Amino acid sequence: MQQSNRHPDGWGVAYYNAGAPHVIKSVATAMDDHLFQRVSGIVASETVLAHLRKATQGNLSIINTHPFQFGQWVFVHNGNLAGFSELRESLLALVPPVLRRFILGDSDSELLFYLLLGQMSRRHELHRVGFPVHDVIDAMRETVAQVVGVVGEPCMDDAGPPDQTYLSFVLTNGRIMVAHQGGKKLFWSSHKQRCPDRDHCPSFGPECEAVSETGGFVKHLLVSSEPLQGDNVWTEMNPYEVVGVDWAMQLQRESA
Repeated sequence: MQQSNRHPDGWGVAYYNAGAPHVIKSVATAMDDHLFQRVSGIVASETVLAHLRKATQGNLSIINTHPFQFGQWVFVHNGNLAGFSELRESLLALVPPVLRRFILGDSDSELLFYLLLGQMSRRHELHRVGFPVHDVIDAMRETVAQVVGVVGEPCMDDAGPPDQTYLSFVLTNGRIMVAHQGGKKLFWSSHKQRCPDRDHCPSFGPECEAVSETGGFVKHLLVSSEPLQGDNVWTEMNPYEVVGVDWAMQLQRESA
């Protein structure tokens, strides 16, 4: 709610219930929205994705508000595509026609989502239950390369001009989650210094209080544009770094 003072142009929360994504969105400022307070107070899910919008491209409307959804996949973007209004048709032409017809809004973020879905669809059917996380990561790399080929390299200064390109985003289908740092800061956490629930939590294990390496297993993964309060230990992602987990909560971390 405090962050919504800087990102006042709508909010959205996606959470998974019985394997299906539920997406709630509003164009109101989260600080002033009673629905946001209610949703954030009742949502309990193994996978949650939340976004506060500061509009750079696209009108203020529900269809331009994050998260964006296609089937099981949910996507949020913190960034911008430079010169989008002039380059939109060129980017749109890169989206497979079978997916292009589902683009409803006029934001750069929704189009970026469908570019990514297009790359993923070249590898597997998008509704595949066990979509491999490594194929998602490869599709992310190719999508970023596609976008850079049209709009140019992203700005890697988090405080840079808002009209530059930034490609930080997060994707999940409820079973896997992957984040890409593309200029706007992202932080991740998979452990606490000391878990306050260690003495009574049935899921507590050594992973809850230990640094996990790539290929290791974690009990949770948090990704945020800024470190959150609490006991979690936060690590800042590097430019072009990807961090995620697969269906078994095996940590994936790849540099450019």
